[in-house]
Amino acid sequence: MPSIAVVYHSGYGHTQRQAQAVAEGADARLIAIDADGNLPDGGWELLAEADAIIFGAPTYMGGPSWQFKKFADASSRPWYSGAWKNKLFAGFTNSASTIGDKTSTLNYLFTLAMQHGGVWVGTGMMPANSKAATRADLNWLGVWSGAASVSPSDASPAEMFPGDLKFATEFGKRVAEAAARWSRK
Repeated sequence: MPSIAVVYHSGYGHTQRQAQAVAEGADARLIAIDADGNLPDGGWELLAEADAIIFGAPTYMGGPSWQFKKFADASSRPWYSGAWKNKLFAGFTNSASTIGDKTSTLNYLFTLAMQHGGVWVGTGMMPANSKAATRADLNWLGVWSGAASVSPSDASPAEMFPGDLKFATEFGKRVAEAAARWSRK
């Protein structure tokens, strides 16, 4: 069974809830980036051991939080040694607006993975784009590069849309399936 790590930053708890759903689907270990942009003790070692790394960050002002960017900059150490080369990568994000430039954050996460020499896993899920579709449906935003969710600015993490959390869990399952295929030993 492949080892999967979800490394994420959450400013208000919504991205944490999304990370938990992704980790549940992937049977992954959670590694939270703290408010100062640092990993917990042992976090870098867990990432080194992982067959797949799933990045998660809220989208603020058209990109990931500065705490996630600090982590990304610090990842230059494994980059320099090629430690993460050929790992699988994936990503997810959350913002208050329906569009909210989430794809800018997903593109940032993708670029970080490519700089590490990784292989990206997208959602592979059809969108819920019929007239009957609702926010309770899987992939109601129609995103393929990574899992995306919406949390209105006045909503608590407990009020996240069920479709977004289901999407995150299914996305985690997809990454786990890809990692099982990729890391056959």
